[in-house]
Amino acid sequence: MPSPELPNIDADHFRRPDLARLLPAERATHPPRILLLYGSVRERSYSRLLTEEAARLLHAMGAEPRIFDPRGLPQPDGAPEDHPKAQELRDLAQWSEGMVWCSPERHGAMTGIMKSQIDWIPLSVGSVRPTQGKTLAVMEVSGGSQSFNAVNQLRVLGRWMRMLTIPNQSSVAKAFAEFDEDGRMKPSPYYERVVDVMEELVKFTLLTRDCAGYLVDRYSERRESAEALSKRVNLRSL
Repeated sequence: MPSPELPNIDADHFRRPDLARLLPAERATHPPRILLLYGSVRERSYSRLLTEEAARLLHAMGAEPRIFDPRGLPQPDGAPEDHPKAQELRDLAQWSEGMVWCSPERHGAMTGIMKSQIDWIPLSVGSVRPTQGKTLAVMEVSGGSQSFNAVNQLRVLGRWMRMLTIPNQSSVAKAFAEFDEDGRMKPSPYYERVVDVMEELVKFTLLTRDCAGYLVDRYSERRESAEALSKRVNLRSL
């Protein structure tokens, strides 16, 4: 319980972190569910090729990857929420336990296609938050020298969506030289970094998915929820 030195704390909603809740006795046994998004619709899209390579690695590591195809997705607010492509993306976001976001770097930033997909994923659907507490890995491809502008922006978005973004990341420079004619990534330090990132993502997902709700449980939101409930109850009594 709060001490007298914390007069601004609401004792009814203050909690000491509980190790037992971070280490549940019962754990999910299904493969980690990973949604992968990429940020280009070009016929030979290197962000798509990199995403497909990541999906193969995830499958080999025991995960269940699903790739969303952004073709046909309208601009945010340019179509109703029940648009088939928007609904497909939202359903996949709720299904997933972790995500991979992979964007080309264009004009020093992520692409509009990448941002549009993220913008279609709402912060909340009723009482369900589609991204809160899920793991996230970020990657980018560029046509020139190695850059980290897009992955840095993706990290900002991941934090805003209250996701657990893993420390490792991938940035593939001169992507046109890193894939063969069949669209498979060539052996290189860049490829090995992608392996590292996917391995880390699966580990973090296995570690956190059973306690994700507890990890992002907040004192301020517990107080806010209690106040909202109190107001509803008082209104019903009028």
